[in-house]
Amino acid sequence: MTRVGYFPHNNSLFVLRHRGVLERALPDVEWVDLRDLDPGERPDPTVGLPIAHADHLFDGGYDFIGTGFTPPVTAQGHGLDIVYVATSEPRVENGRLLVKADSDIRSVSDLAGRRVGIAHGSWQTTLVLFALERAGLSWKDIVPVDTGVDASRRFLDGEIDAWAGSYPSLSGVERRVATRDLIATDGLFSHCSLWFTRRDFAEERTDELAAIVAALQESDAWIRRHPREAAELFVADARERGDLDSDLDAWEHALRTRPFGLHPVSEEFIAEQQRAADLLHAASLIPTRPDVATAVCPRIGALVPEAPKDTE
Repeated sequence: MTRVGYFPHNNSLFVLRHRGVLERALPDVEWVDLRDLDPGERPDPTVGLPIAHADHLFDGGYDFIGTGFTPPVTAQGHGLDIVYVATSEPRVENGRLLVKADSDIRSVSDLAGRRVGIAHGSWQTTLVLFALERAGLSWKDIVPVDTGVDASRRFLDGEIDAWAGSYPSLSGVERRVATRDLIATDGLFSHCSLWFTRRDFAEERTDELAAIVAALQESDAWIRRHPREAAELFVADARERGDLDSDLDAWEHALRTRPFGLHPVSEEFIAEQQRAADLLHAASLIPTRPDVATAVCPRIGALVPEAPKDTE
């Protein structure tokens, strides 16, 4: 049996879970919703980064996962032997670091001593670290606030001074209040989606891994052609879980502005991940400084041809 972890934040795996594409190649695939795995308390962004769900790669929870930028580096920093499988293209339109338009914070340099809202452990942690480094500040110079599911409300209510916001939540905020960007993601870092696994799975179960990659490529091509139908899957899931305000137009906008398709791991990506790892370790957010390049398995690249062109 092949176990695949998924959740809405990795749009590709979430849609694949709901379309039955992978089941054609792997009839016994088991889908594991990451939201149901030991959610526990929200992490304290002042004391470190949790392994999040990556530890379940090693306790039988699942064999393959897709996340944003930070979790695999965090896993390596905690000593887990992961292997990168693929990346997306840059997702620089997905979000940015912003404030309300009437804020007295004019630049990233003004964040010293201020409350910065993030989903701690996600790509937003890396975004803020990169932005602080560029401004000559460090993690200890700000008051990081893990915003959880209340990020947009806390920003609107003034509980945080700045926010690493992303779509679709950012769409709702933009309809309610004028905002001003402190720094865009574009030009700061690539903010790719990432897919990774354990080393034993990568080296010993390559046929299953190849099937997952092929199914993701096929499903991602469908998302590019049918973004509104894909958005309906996310809205239905959100409403089933009690989020009756989930907005179809906002989800469609989010999907239309994100790249889909898997790409081989590049040297540029590894260098960027190493920079993130160095900053996370310097900020005492991970216990050890990992060598990101050790998470690359040369044989895996052959399983990930460039994303195909859209075809009906």
